[in-house]
Formats: sequence, structure tokens, C-alpha cells
Amino acid sequence: MTVLDTRSAAAPLPVEAIRAPRPRHYLMCTPSHFEVAYAINPWMDVTVPVDVDRARLQWEVLRTTYLSLGHRVDLIDPLSGQPDMVFAANGGLVIGGRAYGAKFRHPERAAEGGAYAAWLTANGYRVTEPGRTNEGEGDFLALGSMILAGTGFRTSLAAHIEAADALDRPVVSLELVDPRFYHLDVAIAILDDGNGQAPADIAYFPGAFSRHSQRTLRDLFPDAIICSEADALVLGLNAVSDGHHVVLPTAATELAASLRDRGYTPVPVDLGEFIKSGGSVKCCTMEMHR
Repeated sequence: MTVLDTRSAAAPLPVEAIRAPRPRHYLMCTPSHFEVAYAINPWMDVTVPVDVDRARLQWEVLRTTYLSLGHRVDLIDPLSGQPDMVFAANGGLVIGGRAYGAKFRHPERAAEGGAYAAWLTANGYRVTEPGRTNEGEGDFLALGSMILAGTGFRTSLAAHIEAADALDRPVVSLELVDPRFYHLDVAIAILDDGNGQAPADIAYFPGAFSRHSQRTLRDLFPDAIICSEADALVLGLNAVSDGHHVVLPTAATELAASLRDRGYTPVPVDLGEFIKSGGSVKCCTMEMHR
């Protein structure tokens, strides 16, 4: 389902001063059980070991980075036997006290959906149990007046309709065609959600999308930052922004320069151990959107 709403389209930003951060609320999961124990995306190779101590340190740097920027970070207890539960973004989509739960495509991750739904319910969110396959913020990115929704590898098109109903937001469906970019959150970064002084703004890698979805993105965001394939392949777009500070992988240097030119402040972090499983900054971070 594609619902176009040009009110959220990006526009040239004449004054850099309006790039203002807003306090955010995040949920994270400690990487206590993180490893590459199976291969369900092109990034995963069970023969390449994870440095567990280094992964824990990298995750802790990310958490303390959010705290230093003035954001709230809650923690969910990890489940034994769920090495990818550290990727909290996949656990659901939360907007304004409502949540749409996750229903994972691969059985290896199935238990995560219930764990995240239970945490959200216990913390006061009204959770809609999903009937359709979807992987939370992995494929749903929230803007002020719409949700960008990915399909093609992990999340079904029918889940887009279900999410729109559960969260009462229009949905723009986008087709992913390159298996390296198996989730929307490794192909698009939300830089400004449009809820503050500035208009909605994104960065994306066109090659991740079908031709008609590239057209949709050009129409909605004519001034979006176009990410290079090189930076996309270090998961540079798997970033988290508060409207001014953009936390992104250290290796995405060209994208960081483009962000500075646009008036943002890049905050590079190294999550190299998590890239071995196909995740980085955003994958480790569920946002509780207002």
C-alpha cells in the first residue's frame, strides 16, 4: 500500500540553526548472547568469529553516547538462545503509546517477538499483536505524518496495511530488491522526522530499491541526501538521529561529510562486531516515537 503525503516531503533548509535536537526515548538489549550462530542474511558467516568482549564494549559506547546526548535509554533483558535480540529495532514499532508487534520471518528469531511485546505491554504500551510477517523498525521508519515501510525480504506487504490500521498512520510502501539491504533501516536513514522546526529529511541508497520505489522517494524527498554504495555497504544508513546529532558507523565518512554540509552533527561510533550479523547503530535501537 502506498499513500503519498507531500506534507512530509523534504525541502531546502535555508538556515542551519533550525537543526535542533529533541530528547528521544530508546529501548536497547544488552548483547549478552550475541554471536553469529546461523546465517539468515548475506552479511552472516558462521565461520567468522565474533569478539564478544569487543561487541559488548561497542554496544556500551553506543548506549552511553545516547545518554551523553540527553536521551533516555531503557533496557530489555536478553533471552538465552536469541543471539540477535540485541537488534532491538526489529522488536516492534511504537508511536504515541501504541505499538505494532513483530512477527519474524525466520524461526531462529521467532521468540524475540513475544519478548518485546511483553516488555512493551508491561511498560504501558497498547500492543497490537501482528497477524502478518514483519520485523518492526527494521522495515518501518516513522516520520511525523507517515510511515515508510519496506517489503521484499522480511516484511510482507500485508503487514503494511496492518501497521497503518494499528497505528493510525498512512504508510508508504517501498520495495527492496538487493538482498544486502534486506531491511529498510539499512537502506534509508531518517535524519529529521518533521516533528520539529525543520521538514522531514532522509538519506538513502537508491540501488537498494526497485525503480518505482526510487521514483516514490524522489517525489517525496527531492532534496534527500543520496548515499554512495560504498557507505551503504558499511551500513552507514543504519543511523539514529535526534534532528541534529546523527549517530552513524565510523566508516561512513562520505555520508558524514554530507550530513555536516546539511547542518547536522555526525557522531561516529564503531559497531564493527555487529556488522558481522548485518546490523549497526539503528538495528540496536528501538525508538519510542511520540
